[in-house]
Amino acid sequence: MVREGLPGTPYGEGVKIIKPPMASPIKSSEGMLVCNPDDPTEWGIFVNEDSSPERRRFTIAHELGHFVLHRAKRRTFNCDKAAVHLSLESAGVIEREADEFASNLLMPGDVLRDRITSQDVDLYLLSGLAKTFGVSFEALCIRFIKFTEKRAILLHWDNGFLKYEWRSRSAVLSNTRIRRLSDPAEPLRDTVAADESITQEWNGIDMSAAVWCVGEQPYMKLQEFKHSYGGRDRVLTLLILEDAEPRRWDNSWQDQESFDSFDQFTSSGQMPIRK
Repeated sequence: MVREGLPGTPYGEGVKIIKPPMASPIKSSEGMLVCNPDDPTEWGIFVNEDSSPERRRFTIAHELGHFVLHRAKRRTFNCDKAAVHLSLESAGVIEREADEFASNLLMPGDVLRDRITSQDVDLYLLSGLAKTFGVSFEALCIRFIKFTEKRAILLHWDNGFLKYEWRSRSAVLSNTRIRRLSDPAEPLRDTVAADESITQEWNGIDMSAAVWCVGEQPYMKLQEFKHSYGGRDRVLTLLILEDAEPRRWDNSWQDQESFDSFDQFTSSGQMPIRK
């Protein structure tokens, strides 16, 4: 186990023990990493006991990321739900780095890439992979977006409004963007996301890419997938588009986060650094 193996290695230098995870005393906290103020060789991890087992597992990996990458900077890390699991741009740099560490630890990129390139992708496949890796469905979908060679977009709707959007590298290079008619964005008319009678669409519905995306020709196709959570207030939309040539004038991909903390942790004898 990574937690038990870190002390005594160069990545846990000066630390004797990282205690087994305990229930967080702060309900608003998703996870905490703390150093014993009376013994700097002893560290502990706290997690939100009300979260699902998959989210707790990711949170523990996230806090281990802080231990490896950031403990020289501070002695206490208190991470709320906005900081863990999603790596949103609004989160702090160290939170995104810890999320990336956790994703690489729990969902190794080489294994995931092999699985998603050897067969057709649908939500059944992604759900099965989430169970294989022991992570949440949403975390696996985000990881899929980062590793797929397809033009793909993941949208998270919260009470009918867009909370976040992830685009794959191919989507960024081809300047593939959803059509936004409001701010914050709402599901577009004639889409599965907007159809309240459809709560789940795991096989995918074929439609013209122009329905969803700006600048797409009507003859270009996409598949729209949908997963609604229990209360229907949270919905995931996955769009997978036909291939298109990269538009060379779009350089926005260069601004994307490229830090791969766990890969650096496992392949380097030095502490990982952010590129």
